[in-house]
Formats: sequence, structure tokens, C-alpha cells
Amino acid sequence: MADSALVTGAAGFIGSHVADRLLSLGFSVTCFDNFDPYYDPAQKRRNVAGALRNPSYQLIEGDVRDRAALEAAFDRAKPDAVVHLAAKAGVRASVEDPLSYVEVNEVGGLFVLEACRARGCVPVVFASTSSVYGGGAVPPFREDDPATAPLSPYAASKRGAELMVHAYHHLHQLPVAIARFFTVYGPRGRPDMAMASFTRDLLRGHPIRLHGEETARDFTYVDDIVDGVVGALDWVRRTRGLDTFNLGRSEPVRVRRLIELLSAELGVPAQVTLGKLGASEVPVTCADVSKAGKAFGYAPKLSLEEGVRRWVAWTRSSDEAPEELRERS
Repeated sequence: MADSALVTGAAGFIGSHVADRLLSLGFSVTCFDNFDPYYDPAQKRRNVAGALRNPSYQLIEGDVRDRAALEAAFDRAKPDAVVHLAAKAGVRASVEDPLSYVEVNEVGGLFVLEACRARGCVPVVFASTSSVYGGGAVPPFREDDPATAPLSPYAASKRGAELMVHAYHHLHQLPVAIARFFTVYGPRGRPDMAMASFTRDLLRGHPIRLHGEETARDFTYVDDIVDGVVGALDWVRRTRGLDTFNLGRSEPVRVRRLIELLSAELGVPAQVTLGKLGASEVPVTCADVSKAGKAFGYAPKLSLEEGVRRWVAWTRSSDEAPEELRERS
């Protein structure tokens, strides 16, 4: 009998890629997703269209804040492992609506942990973010750096969820691998993220707003992130322990350079206006990934240059890509 995985948020950007990879590895996969309208749910429907044709995949629509619906999904899926990716994302948006971030990321995360505990301590990969390092860490960020000064409600809600994970492991020996993602990009990426928003602006001839001339991010291609998630899943099932792992590329690149690469690949000039870095944002992110490398062989492969080429090729050729990103195809 195939291993069974329940993936929350599996219709989203990273979640749909994780689900596809698990299917390719022989898992039966249950997607639990509420198709939140934070961005167009039609994009998420496109993300899962291929998986839905696989007999080893099932889709259950529901919200992690709805404990009864979540428990019913667990009962139906009977998972051997869980990848918890459902979350309210977006640093800037969290400043305007902090309560929903607490409800989804902390309370919803608690409900997932409790469902796993109640079923014999099902092992979990629990997604987190580089944002938890906040204003106190010096790049490259290490997992044992203090994460005590979050700069946004989003970061605070994800750090709060991490602390609950620690409590559940201490009290119930729940096996969890916390995966802190660093600036993920690639096909199916959210429309509010830099890769998609810059592409739209370039295609429309609109100026791109750059928040800080020296701002740099550890851009990490989604396939490398999925490698890390699968590695963390293998680790937590094997060890039944608790640990935190950075998943990034460990190579910060100035956002200005990303704009230049996109402009060249799309064949359109870039207009850039310079603004200040927001109070909720850090100037540089960079992951020290040596811990994940030692634990399960994590080794990111794709350069930003190649990742941009793949991103643009996807926008021009894939039926999954939103129409607004295919205007020059």
C-alpha cells in the first residue's frame, strides 16, 4: 500500500509543486485547501488540474481554521505524513489585517498539530519563513540565530506557530521538521510576489517600484525548495525528532539585478523608481543551508539566471500561466 500524505495548502504555489512531487514518488496525496481569494482562485484551480487526473490524488476543499473540516479530512486521508503549507502569506498585507494572520497561521497551525497528535503523532513538515529572523539577525541566517524581533504580523504569526510546534514536541513527542523558506519563485508563483509583479509591470510599460537600492533577497527556485521539503519529510519520518531547517539558495542577489534579468529575458526596457525600504522588511536575506545539507543532503542547484529563463518560458508557453503574464507570447 502506498504511503499517504496530506498536504495543506496544496492548491497554492509551493503546495501544488510538493503534491506533484509526492505523487511522482508514489505517494497517495490528499490536498486540503480553501482556495482563499487572497489572489484569484482560478489560478489555484489551474495549479491542481494535472494532479486531479491522477487516481492517487484527492482534493478536499476546506479551511484550516475549521477544525471539524480539518479533522474530517484527516479521517478520510489517513495520512502517514503531513506537509503543512496552508498559510496567510504576505508581509505588507499583514500590516493591514493582522488578525487573519493569527487565525490562519497560529490557530490553523495549532489545529493541524492537534490532528496529528490525536492520530498517533503523525510526522509533519511545518512550513515557516525567513521573515521570522526579523531585525536582529546578520546574514547568513542560521537556525540558532535569535528570532525574537519580528518586523511584521506575518513574521510574528509564523514565529508563534513555530513555538507551538516546540511545545507539541516537548509534551507529546510529535515529530516535526520546521522548514524556513527563503524568497521562493518559479512557475505558479503568487501574483503579488516580485517575479510576477515585475513581469506585469515590464509587459505593460509601467515603472517598477524598488524599495531600497541595496535590497537583496535569497531567491530560491521552487524545485530546490521542493527538494528540501521532500528531504525534510524523509528526515522527520526517519528520526521522529524535532528540528528547524533553512531552505534557501545561500546567495543573496540585489532586487535591482532581478529586474535587469527579467528585462533582458522579456526583451523590454525597465523603468525603475526608487523608494524606501518598508518598516516591515529587512534589507537582505540569506540562508545558511549547511544544517539541511548535513541532515538530508539539501543542495540547491538552480541559479537565478536560469530560474528567470524558466519563469519567462513558463509565462509564454503554459496554460497554467495567468493571461496577464502572457501578453507578449
